[in-house]
Amino acid sequence: MSVAAEKLSPVATPDLPSRVAELVRTDLAPHTVRVDREGWYPEPFMRKLGDLGAYRQHLASRNGAGQADFPGAIRAMEAVSRECMSTGFCVWCQDALAWYLDNADNPAVRSIMLPAVAEGRRLGGTGLSNAMKNLAAIEPLKVRLQRVDGGYIANGTLPWVSNLGERHAFAAVFELAGSGGRKVMAVVRCDQPGFSLQRCAEFTALEGSGTFACHFNDSFIPDSQVITTDVAGFIPRIRAGFVLLQMGMGLGLVQGCIDIMQSVRQTHGHVNRYLDEQPETLAEALADARAATYALAEEVHDSSDGYFADVLQLRHTGSELALRASQAAMLHSGARGYLADAPAQRKLRESYFVAIVTPAIKHIRKELERLGAT
Repeated sequence: MSVAAEKLSPVATPDLPSRVAELVRTDLAPHTVRVDREGWYPEPFMRKLGDLGAYRQHLASRNGAGQADFPGAIRAMEAVSRECMSTGFCVWCQDALAWYLDNADNPAVRSIMLPAVAEGRRLGGTGLSNAMKNLAAIEPLKVRLQRVDGGYIANGTLPWVSNLGERHAFAAVFELAGSGGRKVMAVVRCDQPGFSLQRCAEFTALEGSGTFACHFNDSFIPDSQVITTDVAGFIPRIRAGFVLLQMGMGLGLVQGCIDIMQSVRQTHGHVNRYLDEQPETLAEALADARAATYALAEEVHDSSDGYFADVLQLRHTGSELALRASQAAMLHSGARGYLADAPAQRKLRESYFVAIVTPAIKHIRKELERLGAT
C-alpha cells in the first residue's frame, strides 16, 4: 500500500438509503443462501457499497469537512442486515475501522489509510474484541509489541478477526513489552511481512464473514500505522460508536424477522394468531429501539460513563429483541422454517451472534455493574 496521504473525495448521498436497498436487492439477495451455506465472502457487494458512500456517513471527514451522519451509517447497515446479517456484520467491521481512523490521535495513519477504507477500496476489520474484553478484565491481550527504530515488532495470535482477506486491514490493541502495561493501538495490513491469516473452524452461522485467526511472527508495524499510544484515553472516545454501530445489525435482523412473519400470514395466519408474538407487537418494539438508537447516535462523541451506560443498555435491549424476533419468525414459519435455505432458521442462528458478539450480553451486564448502572 502506498504511504502517500490521500484526501476523501467529495460525495453527495441524499438518496443513499434507497440506493443501498436497491444494491441489496440486486447484488446481495441473490447470494444470501450462498453466503450462509457455502461461506462465500461477498467482497464484490462490499466494494460496491463503498462506492455508494455507505462507509463514510458517520465520519467527520466524510466530505473533507462537514457534519457526520451517524444515524445514516446505522440505517445503511440495517438495510444490509435485513437481508443478510452475516454481510451486515462485515459492514459493521468496515464502519468500525473507519471510525477508529477518523478519531486517530496520529494524523499520519488517518491521512494515509482512511480514504481507502472509507471508500471501500481497502476492506477491513475492527479487531478490538480482545481489547474490549481486556479492558473489562475478561481476558489478557494476545499480541505483544517490542519497540524498534521506526515502529514495533509484533508477536502473538488474535483468534478471530472478521471482514479480512489477503489485502485487507484491521485495527488491534497490543501490549508493549517492558512498559509496565502500556498499550498501543495500530492498523495491521494483512499483506505486511511476518503476518499471516489462518482459516478458523467451520461456523454454524456468519461463515461468509471473512473470519480468520491472525498470526504475528516478528511482524513490523511502522509508526505511520499507529492510531494511538494512549489507549486508555482513546477508548472512551470511540467505545460508544463501536457499540452503537452494532445496532444496525440487530435492527435490520428484527425487521427481517417481521418480514418473514408477514410473508406467511396469508397462508398460516389462521393458526399463527394463537402464538404469543405477533408482527405488530414486534414492530412497535422495533420502532422504539430505532428511535432510541438514532437519538443516542446524535450524541456519539459524548465520552462520559453515563452516556456509555445508556448505549450499553440499548445494546442489551437490541440483543434480547433479536432473540425474541428470530424465535417468533421460526414459530410462525413452522416446519418450512427447517428447510436448509429457509430464512427463518438462518435468522435464528444469526440472532445468537447479535447476543454473543463483543460486547456479549454477559459482557454488557458486567460493564453496567462496573458503571453502577444495573
